[in-house]
Amino acid sequence: MLPALTHQDSTDDVVLSFLRALENAGFRGDIEQSYASRLAVATDNSVYQQLPQAVVFPKDEQDLVTLGRVGQDAEFRSVTFSARGGGTGTNGQSLTPGVVVDISRHMNKVLEINPEEGWVKVQAGVIKDQLNDALRPHGFFFSPDLSTSNRATIGGMINTDASGQGSLKYGKTSDHVLSVKAVLVDGSVLETEALETAAIQRLPEGSDLANRALKLAEQVCRDKRQQILDKFPPLNRFLTGYDLKNVFDDELNRFDIGRLLCGAEGSLAFIAEAKLNLTPIPKSRVLVNIKYDSFDSALRNAPMMVEAKALSVETVDSRVLNLAKQDIVWHTVSDLLAEVPGQEMLGINMVEYASQDTEENQRLVAALCARLDEMIAEKQNGIIGYQVCDDLAGIQKIYTMRKKAVGLLGAAKGSKKPVAFAEDTCVPPENLADFIVEFRQLLDGHNLDYGMFGHVDAGVLHVRPALDLCDPQQELLMKTISDQVVALVAKYGGLMWGEHGKGYRSEYGPEFFGEELFTELRRIKAAFDPENRMNPGKICTPLDSDAELVKVEGQKRGYFDRQIPVKIRDSFKQAMECNGNGLCFNYDTSSPMCPSMKITADRRHSPKGRAGLVREWLRQLAQQGIDPVTLEQDLMSRTPTVKEIIDRLKNTFGATRKDYDFSHEVMEAMNGCLACKACASQCPIKVDVPSFRSRFMHLYYSRYQRPVKDYLVAYVESYLPVMAKAPATFNAIMRPQWMKTLTANTVGYVDMPPLSVPTLTESLDGHHATRFDLTWLQALSEREREDYVLIVQDPFTSFYDAEVIRDFVMLAEKLGKKPLLVPFKPNGKAQHVKGFLRQFAKTARNTADFLNQLAALNIPLVGVDPALVLCYRDEYNEMLGEKRGEFAVLTAHEWLMPLLPQLDALSSRQDDNWYLFAHCTEKTKLPNAEKEWATIFRHFGAVLQPVSVGCCGMAGTFGHEKDKLEVSKGVYALSWQPNLAQLDPERCMATGYSCRSQVKRFEHIKMKHPVQALLQVVSLA
Repeated sequence: MLPALTHQDSTDDVVLSFLRALENAGFRGDIEQSYASRLAVATDNSVYQQLPQAVVFPKDEQDLVTLGRVGQDAEFRSVTFSARGGGTGTNGQSLTPGVVVDISRHMNKVLEINPEEGWVKVQAGVIKDQLNDALRPHGFFFSPDLSTSNRATIGGMINTDASGQGSLKYGKTSDHVLSVKAVLVDGSVLETEALETAAIQRLPEGSDLANRALKLAEQVCRDKRQQILDKFPPLNRFLTGYDLKNVFDDELNRFDIGRLLCGAEGSLAFIAEAKLNLTPIPKSRVLVNIKYDSFDSALRNAPMMVEAKALSVETVDSRVLNLAKQDIVWHTVSDLLAEVPGQEMLGINMVEYASQDTEENQRLVAALCARLDEMIAEKQNGIIGYQVCDDLAGIQKIYTMRKKAVGLLGAAKGSKKPVAFAEDTCVPPENLADFIVEFRQLLDGHNLDYGMFGHVDAGVLHVRPALDLCDPQQELLMKTISDQVVALVAKYGGLMWGEHGKGYRSEYGPEFFGEELFTELRRIKAAFDPENRMNPGKICTPLDSDAELVKVEGQKRGYFDRQIPVKIRDSFKQAMECNGNGLCFNYDTSSPMCPSMKITADRRHSPKGRAGLVREWLRQLAQQGIDPVTLEQDLMSRTPTVKEIIDRLKNTFGATRKDYDFSHEVMEAMNGCLACKACASQCPIKVDVPSFRSRFMHLYYSRYQRPVKDYLVAYVESYLPVMAKAPATFNAIMRPQWMKTLTANTVGYVDMPPLSVPTLTESLDGHHATRFDLTWLQALSEREREDYVLIVQDPFTSFYDAEVIRDFVMLAEKLGKKPLLVPFKPNGKAQHVKGFLRQFAKTARNTADFLNQLAALNIPLVGVDPALVLCYRDEYNEMLGEKRGEFAVLTAHEWLMPLLPQLDALSSRQDDNWYLFAHCTEKTKLPNAEKEWATIFRHFGAVLQPVSVGCCGMAGTFGHEKDKLEVSKGVYALSWQPNLAQLDPERCMATGYSCRSQVKRFEHIKMKHPVQALLQVVSLA
């Protein structure tokens, strides 16, 4: 039996008092101090881990003011704060042992768009892609482009002065910040604007911290102006962290303190709002993808592209390309980055031209292509080919692949993973190739593998050495390499941090600034934050303070992970290998990735959050000497004893039921998962929450009693055939409102669907499809079997949506095949989702044995529900391994595609339009499914258009559970509801039974399965 886990790092008493005082003072946001909530923000996209005391989520600027004012009480002067946005920092910028102030949950509104004057005002929690979606109808975009744009907040971009692709033309975030509204540690508000020196000097002395900080900062930057100009190299990616150089406009004699806040990593103030300038969306965009025989060739050829007036030049090495080819993202770009026959593509440069002047843009592209043709003909510069993409959708696909490169590196096999710690070095572009040669020699000298990609036009390259930070010696090597890279960067006249901020690399600040200028930084810090309470240890410490800077040797995830035995780590690798890249925080409502996170805005309810909780759960089990793998195997091999059942009831309902157990916090996060499995393919690391979720639940319920509703789901495939013997009677019993209320209140299920009337058997009464006879089939010749197709039933379509199976039978006959219904066998998907793993193993073994007998006939096995069909491949393989056998059940489109050459094509009818809402599991596991359905419909003269939607919110029985109803509705409203509202429902199709069921209950529309629409198309031909 699983033990209770009572260990947790408790919140400091002073912080607890502060949180109570904060609430009493009228703080309107959320205040969280649970261990799980704190763990969810203890990591970012770096290797570091720092558990905070609490997490607060302000509703607005006034909450930030309240936070500062309450914190001024003498009792609370030891409480420290760190602002947090999307949590995508690669150097631990937002991590703190104090209080995390998370701006992203509530302060995420676009406040005002002024297209006439070309600016926008936003709250700091607005996500970059969210902002651009709001700006697009006005013809503008916010131009700093970073790989995490679908989850990075504007506040985070300002705090790290983020930049990315296109920075030669578009610059960094600070180049687009017109003003910010910042709240200082005392609650005073600073609204920045460019001011003349005389105006700043006239500000009243007073006690207002904001005014004092402004006057002191201006004086420092004015007095040391020449030293500052002499110190810093003229790089596109200028120094982040108190940008002393760009605060002055020398021509206008104006000082803009906002430039100091850009890149300050929250060490000076909280960013509440920002006014940003806008860039017109280019009318013409062209991407030239140049292929090379080596990465070095790509690097050395890049300056030519810059000279050719390209907007940007992005590079990717063979390591990243090969990882991309193994990922779901590759199917979207494989035709745009085609292999060159007889040549190995070991590097690419993605060269973009963008302009408001279409003709000028085309002229520049043509000139570059002519030059490339010459080089290829003369075999110069290692160029082996190129492709031109002027389709906006294609350009976006390539950049999506490039953006995913950060996470893809983390998907490298083995215990050594590419680590971000020296990954945004910036040197003059003309020095980059030579710099990289020495960088590679440095890493090769340590026998390290690594991946490289980046912005060669700006001299920034992301280099990530592969280290196993669970190995203490490898952790020490990280510090050694950091020191060596600092020296190497200095040799080539560059900077250690050109893009991703300082964070735990702040220890190198004094070396780059020099003692005198670093002292001036400390004076500025002291003016803003005299008691070192704002993200202490980052960038610098206040003058006259004995506080220390954070260091590269700071506490890392590996320190905690190495406390878990290797065997356990390997067994739970889907959770252990999460590197925190945060793609699961994807803002895009049409993305299937993690619907629960989109609705709750709670980091615990994301693949990253759930993986982190399971890692900590495993660590705590290890501390108690518990081996969960052995315990799991024991539970799989036997039924519970009477004593275990009694103990389980005591733990759930007895006197100790309210005792703390960290497992409850893990369970809360797991219970909110829809088990859609989008994470298993969308996440670059393949963090598969449903897999480790089911294992956790299996163990959790060895200690605690399951709710009754779980048993109903787990055994639904056993009692459905019985209920289907009298479906009308069962429906009549369940129809009255009092019965629905009783079911909701006692069992916990709502909106239960009615059974099909007539049943599948009745609708096919006397039809040859129901005359399945295995012995007879075995007696057929191979040639005779070619005419048959075996339809594998699933419990939900067969018993709740029987028309789909009936119509599939009719379609198969229309296409000249002889369909036979395979006798119903439980699939077990519901058992797996609910963590009934012992029962699922039995179901899977029995059904696999049966399907392997059928597979020996060499007749196609086809199912219509993608989630159930894919369970045979995924969960069955996980559970049974080699014992699964070789059987293959195809989805309907997988069966139809190879048949097309044998079937007569029908003339095109462009007015016969259909819209496909694909099941999220199908879209992520079978990324070509929508394209193939479109091909099938086109063959028969119809037009199928895939609709970009995420999860529908039903996800099996999730949407029927009373406690999850509001989440289910919220998920449905994200993308399904608005898309359906714009289309003819008679022309809309959904492959998933769950999806059709969700639409039926909310819209009272009975959507077709594509096989039903195809039957209609073929019948009308």
